Amino acid sequence: KTFEAAARHESFSRAAEELFVTHGAVSHQIRALEDELGTPLFAREGKRVRLTDAGCRYAKDVRTALMSLADATRSVREGHRARRLVVSSSSSFSARWITPRIGRFIERHPEIDLELQSTNALTDFTRDDVDVGIRFGPGGYRDLHVERLLDEVSFPVCAPTFNGGDLPKTPAELAASPRLLRSDDQMWNTWFKAAGLAGAQEPRRGVFYQDSSNLLQAAMDGQGIALIRRSIGSHELATGRLVRLFDIDAPSASAHWFVCPPPIFETARVQAFHAWLMEEVERFRALFTAPPTPSDAP
Repeated sequence: KTFEAAARHESFSRAAEELFVTHGAVSHQIRALEDELGTPLFAREGKRVRLTDAGCRYAKDVRTALMSLADATRSVREGHRARRLVVSSSSSFSARWITPRIGRFIERHPEIDLELQSTNALTDFTRDDVDVGIRFGPGGYRDLHVERLLDEVSFPVCAPTFNGGDLPKTPAELAASPRLLRSDDQMWNTWFKAAGLAGAQEPRRGVFYQDSSNLLQAAMDGQGIALIRRSIGSHELATGRLVRLFDIDAPSASAHWFVCPPPIFETARVQAFHAWLMEEVERFRALFTAPPTPSDAP
């Protein structure tokens, strides 16, 4: 590399600047190479140098070899990156919605090395090494491929053993019960309004949870009643670790979105993930849109 740079510039000083070494280091390495080859590669003319005929022939071959090496290295790196899929989503959505389902994607695409990044920070696709983001928000993400995945509603849940199994029987009773809180929303007010109790107050004291997974765990531990998003609590409801209180939903102004830079969306790994994700979304939606099963009673 030192010889190639010196030959390209026909200057030891400019080669040294490019390689971030000293002029003396370049001169020493060139002299050692000439001694090993047994022939001068540069003619020294005062402070200037120029390639000899042997140096010109050697520079051409060395440059070709280095370019071949760089191409081979790039090919290996790109081949590995083409197999690696990086998906970023919020910690709670990753843990409670994606993780219980991701086994089906892995079985279908063992050739893809999937990396799930759980973070509540917004992905910057110009800076972060991320292929796909699953965002929860109002939408309107500019310069990205954007698709709406899931709308959200929230409803109250608690452990079946909460309060010794004596659960609230009316929204008014719930308003007087210990409630768990998120630190970044006012959804209890929205839910009470939907339940016809617009005068109920948002709790102002207690433990405030930043992460929905921690909120859910506190509810499963019987610490209080939590207002949770449907996507986050569906697994725990299905397994009986939580029970839903009342058939009343609080609508959300935010939704889950699939976001991705348009060029990356066309890659095989992202297309595979997108196809799987849309299947899972439709399967999840079907749980709440299927018509009721007819009664077996005569």
